[in-house]
Amino acid sequence: MSLHKLGFLTIGLFDEADPLAGHEATLSLIELGEQLGFDSAWVRHRHLQFGISSPVAVLAAATQRTRRIELGTAVIPLGWENPLRLAEDLATVDVLSGGRLNPGVSVGPPMHYDRVRHALYPDTGDAEDFGHTRVRRLLDLVRGEQASDLDGVEGFEAYSRRVQPYSPGLIHRMWYGAGSLRSARWAGEQGMNLLTSSVVKAEEATEFDDIQLAHIRAYRAHHPAGPAARVSQGLVVIPTDSATAEQRARYEEYVRRRTPGRRRRRGRRGWCSPAT
Repeated sequence: MSLHKLGFLTIGLFDEADPLAGHEATLSLIELGEQLGFDSAWVRHRHLQFGISSPVAVLAAATQRTRRIELGTAVIPLGWENPLRLAEDLATVDVLSGGRLNPGVSVGPPMHYDRVRHALYPDTGDAEDFGHTRVRRLLDLVRGEQASDLDGVEGFEAYSRRVQPYSPGLIHRMWYGAGSLRSARWAGEQGMNLLTSSVVKAEEATEFDDIQLAHIRAYRAHHPAGPAARVSQGLVVIPTDSATAEQRARYEEYVRRRTPGRRRRRGRRGWCSPAT
């Protein structure tokens, strides 16, 4: 598999006492990424932490400070989201960006759900579906399928049956973060793009490279586009071109401890690891 595009991801950390500075630093980093020629910039999602809690809002700001670079989320955990409202936000940002948004999503209960459900879903916590149905709802709404049976004009208000604004190309830029063979197959069956990372479930192999390759093969075997289906591979790169011998040894030891039993690749200027 050859590399077609190169991007980067940031958590967007900030100081609670001065959150503006951290968000400004994230936006400046995205601007710099465009200037340096990167193809895409991705942001992570952090709820009730000191990182980006609203990546769609941050990327909305980034659309007005960039012109070319693609903007992605890796990933939005849908357990925290209402699919209809999220579809509206994604379409709005995609329109603002001129069709550069690449939303990545995942499923499952919100992290530490028992501690946040009283604030997140105080009345419907036991009834919420955190599985693939939530993704299908989002995909249908992004695709432009009917969201309401109300349309036409009522008084001076005009209504639409589908989410507005409608961005027709967005459905082809939806990504799914998969960590198992089952989820990789499912992503392929839905025609989504695939986000891979170090979060994987060992099923057919124990070596990380083999596990990830099995997921990619399963995904493409079930995707309508087959081998042409898009896959993003996330790596942590630790540059060592200006490091001292002591620093290089420390980096190597860090990677070894974080990735036991996994193959690590050493290049002329640094170490590559699948660790996050």
